Amino acid sequence: MHILQTIVQVVIPFLVILSLLVFVHELGHFWAARKNGVKVEVFSIGFGREIFGWNDAKGTRWKISWLPLGGYVRMFSDLNAASQPDQNHIAQMTEEEKQQSLFHKSVWQRISVSAAGPLANYLFSLILMTGLYIFVGQRIPTEIAKIGQVMPESAAALAGLKSDDVVQQINEHPIASFNDMYLLVRENPGKELTFIVSRENQPLTLKVIPQEAKEESLSVGRLGVTHGTIDVKHPFYSAPFYALGDCLSFTWQALISVGHILTGKKSTEGLSGPIGIATMTGEIMQKEFTDVLWFCIFLSLNLGFLNLLPIPMFDGGHLLFYFIEAIRGKPVSEKAQEIAYRIGFTFVIFLVLFSTWNDLSRLKALEFLKNIFG
Repeated sequence: MHILQTIVQVVIPFLVILSLLVFVHELGHFWAARKNGVKVEVFSIGFGREIFGWNDAKGTRWKISWLPLGGYVRMFSDLNAASQPDQNHIAQMTEEEKQQSLFHKSVWQRISVSAAGPLANYLFSLILMTGLYIFVGQRIPTEIAKIGQVMPESAAALAGLKSDDVVQQINEHPIASFNDMYLLVRENPGKELTFIVSRENQPLTLKVIPQEAKEESLSVGRLGVTHGTIDVKHPFYSAPFYALGDCLSFTWQALISVGHILTGKKSTEGLSGPIGIATMTGEIMQKEFTDVLWFCIFLSLNLGFLNLLPIPMFDGGHLLFYFIEAIRGKPVSEKAQEIAYRIGFTFVIFLVLFSTWNDLSRLKALEFLKNIFG
């Protein structure tokens, strides 16, 4: 893939979708801040030098910046884009300025401002999901072993399995459900299996070698596919509840995954960074518009969930400090916050570098760069 084609098909769609979701996230913070009487100085999509911008009637600078890999809302009394308090500025504030300062609002007002960004991402996903459930349908896993999405460079992709294939037999074992297939693949890491599948009502035989993965101390087989689905429409009065249930289910599964990674029960090889997400965006853009919407829903939920994790630099880190303050009756010390921010910053940098390394490893870095530069 030449560099111009990569920019058009991968980079631009990725940045457009990311900027949209960042805008939704920051709009949540902005709305909550304004509702609580906090002055918002800057609303930026991207980091670094401003490309263009304008001031609204209340003095907020809305701008687009050169590095479009995120965004921020800087409020009155913030030291930086991470909303770290500017203690020197705070100490010199007049009474009038204190009324507009986030730092001088009640702890519950500050909690509402920090939580509003992630909740905006959840609300955005909920609205999109509700619309899809009404007009397109909720994706319900099929009872049969129907293949949904095939992951790039997976065992399934290398063997030639495709979306909508129905697996009917593996070796001499008949396959009646997706779980039957999952268990057989799991038990045979690195071993060649003979798949008999139905593709467009025609039988097809494929040789598949499940990739080996570590799960606790066990070696298990991985195929690299998702469960095929059918679309079931819901009336407008019940669709929001189905959508809410799926949003909550996603959050629960994400919490379980984080717990498994922290306890070593799940490998970190599946973590994706900017390159991996950009690659997925390019692939999704070649599919139907509903698939693009589902991808936006998935990314928005991930953005909301990630920001709720109790990591300094993230909204969840601010929420952790505020809840501690609410319990203790006094703020966490300035020194403790400074140390926590440094640790959080280091962790975020490490996470980005590690996930990027994962992306390059999966994409075979040299081959990836060769494809980009033609």
